[in-house]
Amino acid sequence: MSVPFILASASPARLAVLRAAGISPTVVVSNVDEDAVLAGATAASPEGVSPTTAVLLLARAKAEDVAAKGTRSLVLGCDSMLEFGGEVLGKPGDAQTARDRWRAMRGGTGVLHTGHWLVDARSGDGSHTGQTASTTVHFADLTDGEIDAYVATGEPLNVAGAFTVDGLGGPFVERIEGDHHNVVGVSLPVLRHLLGECGVLIRDLWR
Repeated sequence: MSVPFILASASPARLAVLRAAGISPTVVVSNVDEDAVLAGATAASPEGVSPTTAVLLLARAKAEDVAAKGTRSLVLGCDSMLEFGGEVLGKPGDAQTARDRWRAMRGGTGVLHTGHWLVDARSGDGSHTGQTASTTVHFADLTDGEIDAYVATGEPLNVAGAFTVDGLGGPFVERIEGDHHNVVGVSLPVLRHLLGECGVLIRDLWR
């Protein structure tokens, strides 16, 4: 890979998407306190922070945290949230929360937002650019038994919105409107666009 590229995320799904697209980034996980970032943004914005803005703020915080470690690379930060029924849903964290969410989501439609932030730390000037991508997700009408079985696998506990489309949760997503990879966690078309703003072609990242 001719251009040094870092993924500031611990997500194996994001890494898999990039690798499948011929990109093998170095993974450096940020130390960002996500709750603190959102709390600060909310305090500074009395009218509230939209889901599209929230994911972009978190993606930026992650990318900038890693870039500040002194690297001379392109650094990509990402963050995803599901907007459903007027609520923003991150990772459920525990089985009961995941179960409750799926009982509310089944048969319904949500929007998966992923914020992307790219810092160009190659020259040290810290130039950056970002964009949020949104994809509409239509969920299957699961039975209680299907929900319990899915939650028991542990997969939905640590992913945004308590579901995946690239794993065990795939059969429970009826269809999507928009970029499939965005739902997994990183939009390749958005990445191509952001790279272009930094004067880099996506082929420059191919192995």
